[in-house]
Amino acid sequence: MGDRQKINLVWLKRDLRVSDHEPLKRAEEAGLPTLLLYVFEPMLLQDSHYSERHWRFVTESLADVNSKISGKVSVANCDLIEALAELNEHYLVDSIFSYQETGLANTFARDKTVSGWAKEQGINWLESQMAAVMRPCNNRDSWDKHWQQVMNAELINNQLDKLKLIQHKFDTSQLPAYWKVANPMMQAGGASKAKNVLADFFEARGKDYHWLISKPLQSQVSCSRMSPYLAWGNMSLREMYQAVLQHRKRDGWRRAITALSSRLHWHCHFIQKFESECRMQFDHINAGYQAIPYRDDDRVDSDLAAWQQGQTGYPLVDACMRCLIETGYINFRMRAMLVSFLSHHLQIDWRRGVEHLGSLFLDFEPGIHYAQFQMQAGVTGINTIRIYNPTKQAKEHDPQGEFIRRWCVELADLPNQLLFEPWTLTAMEELMYELSIGKESIGTDYPAPIVDTSISYRQASDLLWAWRKRADVKREAKRILNRHVR
Repeated sequence: MGDRQKINLVWLKRDLRVSDHEPLKRAEEAGLPTLLLYVFEPMLLQDSHYSERHWRFVTESLADVNSKISGKVSVANCDLIEALAELNEHYLVDSIFSYQETGLANTFARDKTVSGWAKEQGINWLESQMAAVMRPCNNRDSWDKHWQQVMNAELINNQLDKLKLIQHKFDTSQLPAYWKVANPMMQAGGASKAKNVLADFFEARGKDYHWLISKPLQSQVSCSRMSPYLAWGNMSLREMYQAVLQHRKRDGWRRAITALSSRLHWHCHFIQKFESECRMQFDHINAGYQAIPYRDDDRVDSDLAAWQQGQTGYPLVDACMRCLIETGYINFRMRAMLVSFLSHHLQIDWRRGVEHLGSLFLDFEPGIHYAQFQMQAGVTGINTIRIYNPTKQAKEHDPQGEFIRRWCVELADLPNQLLFEPWTLTAMEELMYELSIGKESIGTDYPAPIVDTSISYRQASDLLWAWRKRADVKREAKRILNRHVR
């Protein structure tokens, strides 16, 4: 035991980069040999919020980190405590450096276990603040000032040549080899990719960002597409924010830069909300909605499955879900519409769909995901109630039907006057276009609408506004505002 080499650990989680990285800087300054550790934890690999796309992105991100350091990240595939215990048997671990994580309930429980284990072993565990998310934070009185201070602070100058890197070989034979095979339909992970994507945004494609942000097709190009790189820490929020501000005086870019920088502020705002009130993973943040009724009839499961698979009979809803399944990305408005369709038109408990969308979003970030999901489901009591009409959204944001035709290929031959409402096809038109709606027959089929939105809109509106007026909802709304709004 006395011959063990004394080392420090840098535990990587959602911070897969080697720039503007405080735990790495602490390891540099400590001077001891350093081991960089990433653990593919079974509890997360089995968590239904995650799917293959996320672990491929992580694998690609780790490969990028490895390309920038003289050593290799030590990768394990076991429980976190098991990995730490194995390392502590081979080495004398002095300190663990990591970022705080605003994660799901299982990662919070794991972190409490790590804290107890480290104390038992006499190991220092030093956590750095992630972006501008404060822990604890009982109100927002000084939060905006804090955010500005963090975002405008000088970037951490990581000097990797000062790290005395060592590596430990774990058994990772059970990790799927196909995680190392790129999926050309999805964005690839890694800090190098992140920098290229951001540079490309400023080359030209982002100039109309503010104008095209709501368009399901054009937004795929005009949006920054940086969200997965922020979610997995390939680039720090501060580094992106400062890069964005460098372009604020460019001719013709003012509105785009203003819109993008404001969303970076909202990024931390929603994660902070989840950090301060993490029970929203399981319950309505506004307890006044605890008894709001959701459907429990015999069709709920089949309607939920239709929504999950992009088979609702509403072309824009189905196109968005199918695009998401294949690419891991749709823009913000379309995400809101999917949640609205689930919660309002189908009147299905948002909790039955929240993990499914999390597993599809390549940029799944627990704090943003849950705060946004509840806001769009209309159960916060403080946000504007938005019940999206999917047909109206299609006509406004995909007027030529390009996005719908791309993802609902069954409808590709329909003219625009029929594309957005295929259930209106006459029998003659069905024969003409060789398309049957909601019927089993020879030819290409597309489902009939699983709900009449003209009816479901009124029902959802009446329900949500009635609950909005309740005394218990109003009391909770006041509490939420006092805690989460300055």
